[in-house]
Amino acid sequence: MNPINISKPFTLANGQVIKNRLFKSAMSEQLGDKQHNPKSGIAKLYQRWAKGGIGLSMTGNVMVDRNALGEPKNVVLDEQSDLSQFIEWANAGKQNDSQIWMQLNHPGKQIPKFLCDKPVAPSAISLGGGLEKGFNTPRALTEAEIYEIIAKFTTSAKLAKQTGFTGVQIHGAHGYLVSQFLSSRHNQRDDKWGGSLENRLRFILEVYRAIRKEVGNDFPIGIKLNSADFMKGGFTEEESMQVVQALSANGIDLIEISGGTYESPSMMGAKNKSEPVKASTIKREAYFMDYMVKVRKLVSTPLVVTGGFRTAPAMNEALSTSATDFIGIARTMAVDPDFPKKLIEDSNYGMPLTVPTTGKPALDKIAMVGLVWYEHQMRRIADGKNTDPKLSALSVVVKTIFSAGWHAFRKRRA
Repeated sequence: MNPINISKPFTLANGQVIKNRLFKSAMSEQLGDKQHNPKSGIAKLYQRWAKGGIGLSMTGNVMVDRNALGEPKNVVLDEQSDLSQFIEWANAGKQNDSQIWMQLNHPGKQIPKFLCDKPVAPSAISLGGGLEKGFNTPRALTEAEIYEIIAKFTTSAKLAKQTGFTGVQIHGAHGYLVSQFLSSRHNQRDDKWGGSLENRLRFILEVYRAIRKEVGNDFPIGIKLNSADFMKGGFTEEESMQVVQALSANGIDLIEISGGTYESPSMMGAKNKSEPVKASTIKREAYFMDYMVKVRKLVSTPLVVTGGFRTAPAMNEALSTSATDFIGIARTMAVDPDFPKKLIEDSNYGMPLTVPTTGKPALDKIAMVGLVWYEHQMRRIADGKNTDPKLSALSVVVKTIFSAGWHAFRKRRA
């Protein structure tokens, strides 16, 4: 038998073939216009990634409710959207036999103050860790509003299929609304949507089932899920595994594993601000492989692990364990759109990433240089330019302030 490696195709249960095991995980492109339709440059960006050899591209989070934005330049897909621009985006992402799925999201209470006075959440509990300064305390959703949000997810999925996207992914990680429902820290409801884990996972199961009923069995539905929140009283690893099993039993097509929230950003590689990335994690380049090994024993649903991968040998080693079926990559794609092609052509290829810095740690933190630097690289591709690995971090900060002011650096998604 030939060993599994990143170049091998994968066939989902519904028969859809993904040409290789490389999965572009979602990154926030910040390429929505004032009406929250995708700018034309987003099609150029995804066309470039498709030509670069990626098997499956996941879009940045597309919001299901235009009154609930996580960021000012979010794209929204609903009945008011200009579908022609989504069709252009989908067609671009399908070139070179690539797949393009749309990530669907609702931020819940993770909406910056300057975008919303009173956000909604499962319970009226504010974000902690100092984030309450930038995010307003939410009000608890009524049951009728919960069903309205489920309907919005369903509408967005229907329109994604209609406009040519080849699948959808529900964003259930990083502290957004689905994640809030799953967490006993943030969901303290006393009705059927809160309390026990069975009740707390009801929201995601209802979202999934409603989408499935709308799009049918042949259209793939995935989810991005936290392995844990890494917070006291939050969503635990054991609970996460139970949610994975429930989703698998209901027929979900693909599960991407991440972790953490704004309050504890483990998707960046550490479980909290004071805990460094473990040496074993650095060696194999994957942040969540320990979890993947455990969950693979529980389900046969195709899995994706994202976070930390930089070299072909580490990716192929992860696949050889069968703990994951796809390798999620993100920032490397923003720096080099041809990264997938190079990995497949050279089994020893790797691309270490340097951390962009202005040289002033305090400014780096305030200006979120580790995020906006990569957004500027994506914007260069969207404008038809080549990326610039030597792009000055300080120039990026200056350009961002000039174009959007300091609001651009308010806490945003990862």
